Amino acid sequence: MTFSGVDDNISCRKMRKIMKRIIAVFLLMTLILTTACADKAERWAYNHEPETEILSLNEGNGTALYKGVKYKYEKTPDRINLKDDKGETLSLRYVAEGDGMILYEASTYIRDGEGSQGPDSIVGDWKQENGWIFRFTAEGGFSEEDMFYGHYSLNEEQHSIKLMYDDPLEDAILYYTLDGDRLTIEYPWPLVRVQK
Repeated sequence: MTFSGVDDNISCRKMRKIMKRIIAVFLLMTLILTTACADKAERWAYNHEPETEILSLNEGNGTALYKGVKYKYEKTPDRINLKDDKGETLSLRYVAEGDGMILYEASTYIRDGEGSQGPDSIVGDWKQENGWIFRFTAEGGFSEEDMFYGHYSLNEEQHSIKLMYDDPLEDAILYYTLDGDRLTIEYPWPLVRVQK
C-alpha cells in the first residue's frame, strides 16, 4: 500500500535538492566568469609615475577608464578608440613596445608671435592655454617649453616631426595636424604596467 502524498513529498524534496545544486553550479560559474573577465584588465601608468593608473582597458566587458573618465573602447593595432556615455569619441594612437606602450596624447597649440612662415608651415612659435610652448625655426631647430632644445626633421607625408634633443634624451616622434593657426600635436608618453 502506497500513499501518493508521501511519494509526492519525496519527489518534491529530490527536486529541491536538484534545483539547489543547479543554482549553486550556476552561481559558481557566474563567479568564475566574472573573475576571469576582471583579470583581463590592462592597467597602465606613465613610466615616471608607475603607481598612478591613467588608463585601464577591460577586455572582458569592453570598458575603459582614462584619466578618471569611463568609456567603452575598441582597440585596433594602432589606435585605442574611446566612446563616452554621451557618444563623444576620443582616438588615441599607441605603439606596443615590449612590456609597455607609447601612448600619444593630443594637445592643441595656437600660433603665437613672430617667425611664422605661413599657414602651411609649422615654423614659428606655438603656445597652449596652459603656457606650454613649442618653437620651430626655419633652420630646423626647436625649443620645447624653453627648456629642451635640439633639431627636428619633418615628414609631411606621415604628418610626423622627429625631435632630436641636444640633451641626453631619446629622440621622439610626434604626429601633427596643422589647421591654419592651430597645431595639434600627438605627443608620445611611455606607459608601463601599474606597479603596486
